[in-house]
Amino acid sequence: MPRDCYSLMTEIPNLPQHCEQTFTFFGTKLSFSTAYHPQTDCLAEYMIQTLEEMVRRLCAYGLELKYFNVLTHYWCALLPALELAYRKSINPINNKTPAIIEIGWNPRIPNIP
Repeated sequence: MPRDCYSLMTEIPNLPQHCEQTFTFFGTKLSFSTAYHPQTDCLAEYMIQTLEEMVRRLCAYGLELKYFNVLTHYWCALLPALELAYRKSINPINNKTPAIIEIGWNPRIPNIP
């Protein structure tokens, strides 16, 4: 059972009472956020800020993504690659990647010629 559970307010508008009691019994802290104010904890906010900075830098330098043999400027197409880069980046404080901390292993990067 997880220690923390994050969800949008709209996903669980009326959480059944027995579900709340189950989470309380196992000691899981429920944290709800909204789409325009994702204030759940510092880690989620830090990840969002970091991804925003990565997108900003890519757009500022005019980097493009070759997607289906077409060059595109759509930053949303870069999000999966940016998330992978974030999850594989080593934190200088604990010398671990977010992926190792979260799931216990680093995801493999496919070999793309």
